[in-house]
Amino acid sequence: MDLIITEKPSVAENICKALGISTGSKSKGYFEGGDRIVSWCYGHLIELAEPAEYGKEFKKWNYESLPIIPEIWKYGVKADTREQFEVLKTLMESADVEAIVLATDAGREGELIGRLVYETAGCRKPMKRLWISSMEEKAIREGFENLRPAEDYDNLFSSAKCRQEADWLVGINGTRLFSVLYGKTLKVGRVQTPTLAMLTDREMEITGFKKEPFYTVHLTKNGLDARTEKIRDKEKAEEVRTKCDGRNAEILSIEREEKTLAAPKLYDLTSLQRDANRLFGFTAKQTLDYTQSLYEKKLVTYPRTDSRYLTDDMEKTAGDVLKAAAVLFSFTGNMECADYSKILDSSKVSDHHAIIPTVEVSNLEKESIPETEMKILSLIAARLAMAVSGKHRYTAVKATITCEGEKFTAAGKAVTEKGWKAIEEEFRTEAGIKGNKDDEEKALPELSEGQIIETVKTSCREDFTKPPKHYTEDTLLSTMEKAGASDMEDDVERKGLGTPATRADIIEKLINDGFVKREKKQLLPTDDGMKLITVMPDIVKSPKLTAEWENALSKVAKGELSPDEFMEGIKNLVEDLVNTYHEVGDDDKAMFGGKTKRILGKCPRCGEDVISGKYGPYCTRKCGMKFGKAMGKTLTDDQVSLLLKGKKILLNDIKSKKGKNYDAFLTPKGISNFSYTDKNGQEISGFQYDYHMEFPD
Repeated sequence: MDLIITEKPSVAENICKALGISTGSKSKGYFEGGDRIVSWCYGHLIELAEPAEYGKEFKKWNYESLPIIPEIWKYGVKADTREQFEVLKTLMESADVEAIVLATDAGREGELIGRLVYETAGCRKPMKRLWISSMEEKAIREGFENLRPAEDYDNLFSSAKCRQEADWLVGINGTRLFSVLYGKTLKVGRVQTPTLAMLTDREMEITGFKKEPFYTVHLTKNGLDARTEKIRDKEKAEEVRTKCDGRNAEILSIEREEKTLAAPKLYDLTSLQRDANRLFGFTAKQTLDYTQSLYEKKLVTYPRTDSRYLTDDMEKTAGDVLKAAAVLFSFTGNMECADYSKILDSSKVSDHHAIIPTVEVSNLEKESIPETEMKILSLIAARLAMAVSGKHRYTAVKATITCEGEKFTAAGKAVTEKGWKAIEEEFRTEAGIKGNKDDEEKALPELSEGQIIETVKTSCREDFTKPPKHYTEDTLLSTMEKAGASDMEDDVERKGLGTPATRADIIEKLINDGFVKREKKQLLPTDDGMKLITVMPDIVKSPKLTAEWENALSKVAKGELSPDEFMEGIKNLVEDLVNTYHEVGDDDKAMFGGKTKRILGKCPRCGEDVISGKYGPYCTRKCGMKFGKAMGKTLTDDQVSLLLKGKKILLNDIKSKKGKNYDAFLTPKGISNFSYTDKNGQEISGFQYDYHMEFPD
């Protein structure tokens, strides 16, 4: 009898259905039918032991106990899943069970989950591996007909253990080291610290950005709107406007270029999370949860994938899926000219192929699943339909115009063949999503070289250079995906920071730990997040470390590098970190609320120090000057520090008297007194900044 071990109960149920095994009761922790038993994990059942398990001296956090480098790694069963582990252990020890079939997710982490259960239970029975990317019954049955020897994945398991142990060493030692040095819990991680660094770098760029004005002169007549290049000097721009207003203009040249826009690729998890954030406002974690639920309902394929292609043998599957999806979504209905060759490439599929719907969607009633999941399902179906559709074709037109010796240009485009964008438009209409701004450029009026445009009108428009935008989950996920990737070899298993499955959790962890905050769609570093990155060494806040690890882990997975050699490098890194960073001064400790309080600057009213306090910044002379708020918004210590230097700050979501929200740059321009009566009838008075206000575009 074979014991089949899956990663989750829902996967066990799907396998049972495909193999004809009854799933009448889950209470005993497994299903049984014929010569097979199917049981499951709940994700990771086994975890690395805490430092205290290696000795009493590691129970307390102190510098003297560092670095913590176990000679022999210890593991423990997670408390909340111990009952299921005991079920699996008992089954493995059963005399009726002759062999194990590992059916955890096909990838590095899935291999780790299953193998650790096998090893911790002390099992020595023969083991085979199920390696599939879809929960469709056909795929499951084919997978069981082609079980692979477990030994084929020994190197992958070694790679997974190296990743787990290396993350433990850097995370435990780095977190304890910097927490002890600065007197505050500062969590360090190979992925989360570089991610936080990207957010803080962007915040510094925005804060330090100096807005500069520029001007463009527009020439208009009968639907034509041409403009000059940017002009830095307002007087010069006004001179051009005056000179050309009411004069005749001539078309110098017309340039026409036929252009095409290829259809987008299928979704991997990261690109799906990005679009769901941009179109629906879903967080990365929400998108993963919704897609995982759809997968467990057998409505989409495996979500935790970094591939955007299907294997070469899936052309018929893709066609069948589009026909099935047409029952639910009208935008997938007319696909006679679909070109499936564009989405098929086995060489670009590693553990799992791209995310697509399954044929099961033809049996789905829209009302039977939550609206959030239906949005994700429609997005995945639309992407499949677009990916196999024709190119979007258009003619780009550029007109160069002269007037009184000044040059103006006008650009437009005319669509000649909508191609895949016709499906995008139908999807957006069906989903109630506004049109794409990229498509808003209109065609120019009929123009010809040498044509005279009589008595044109001109206007001068002022604009400002724009700072970089704050990260959203869409743009942060994109940056994480690309971070360090250029330093990674082509065949590494994971590129960028984190994996498609973990990036959402990294973002949530940074938020929960208080280093990042979410404001609408924007992700902003907190004060503590900014401070943490200022004290972190480059080795732990640069994506380069991840690039080096993934290159080495790829070699371990291929048997080209020994696990011991990889881990020796990690141990040396940790030892160097502890030896290099062994003490900090009182001023540095004060950054995180240590013994010395942080001085933010000098009070503009009395000249004494302004201190960061528990209830906000305050003047040490207590002269009545208030610093903690502006325009009804609570200010951070960093913002107060900038104001005290006479610099501007950006405030988001200021509420107007009419209840509308807006953003503004504030610069102090003087001091005024204030007074009001509080709810207890007590009169409150003091002094506050007056501000000069600028509005970002």
